[in-house]
Amino acid sequence: MSDTPNRGILHLVPNTLDSHTTGALPPIEAVLPLGVIRTAARLEHWLVENAKSARAFLKRIDAIESLVRPLQAISVIELPRPQKGAREAAPNFDAPRWLAPTLKGYDMGLLSEAGLPAVADPGASAVEAAHALGVTVIALPGPSALALALAASGHNGQRFAFVGYLPTNEASRAARIRELEELSRRQQQTQLMIETPYRNAALLAALIQHLQGDTRLAVSCGLTLPGGWTRSERVAAWRSRPSQLPSDVPAVFSLDAGVAAAARN
Repeated sequence: MSDTPNRGILHLVPNTLDSHTTGALPPIEAVLPLGVIRTAARLEHWLVENAKSARAFLKRIDAIESLVRPLQAISVIELPRPQKGAREAAPNFDAPRWLAPTLKGYDMGLLSEAGLPAVADPGASAVEAAHALGVTVIALPGPSALALALAASGHNGQRFAFVGYLPTNEASRAARIRELEELSRRQQQTQLMIETPYRNAALLAALIQHLQGDTRLAVSCGLTLPGGWTRSERVAAWRSRPSQLPSDVPAVFSLDAGVAAAARN
């Protein structure tokens, strides 16, 4: 916690997991705690991944808890975009500029398009900069697709790694899948990954093709949405009974080869 006076607080505000979904949405209060909704409603300054989706989020907040100001009067600033897969901010990231409200004593919200900011979403650089500037950072509770998928998979929740996106090139992707499987087996470590929804089916097909039959594979699709599901079975079962994945709903993929190795030993 900062000892610097006259600093605002940077609140890491969790988003719902349905920001890219076109179907029926669950009530926001069924996904986010009321305390988070109330905190979001009182914030006048926001640093966000996408301004359009952030304003849609605030409209849903306003329906439950009135915003402190009309939506058009609330400051919504987009984070500079990093290169895909990069942790660091874009080269033009100017922390004092983006976090200026907190330096003047105002609280600020950090919002990604889905789930917890800075966890498999942009924002870590803003959080790091806030600490460097003496700004208190508070992470608010809410959904994380990775945590929910891991819990629902039955895979090793004591040792796990998030590896992000896999290569789209077929040969490179196959090599990466085999590398992750061997790492999982050797380290007894679950490997979690995501994909752009329209490539969900391609990633699932590649995992089924290149993983060994006794490796456990789980897919969580549409988490927190009506009809969301998790399937967790050995690859051999996936091969004998394939599943169809939607091309417009986010999914989290998880593999655990450590359980297979343990069973053999």
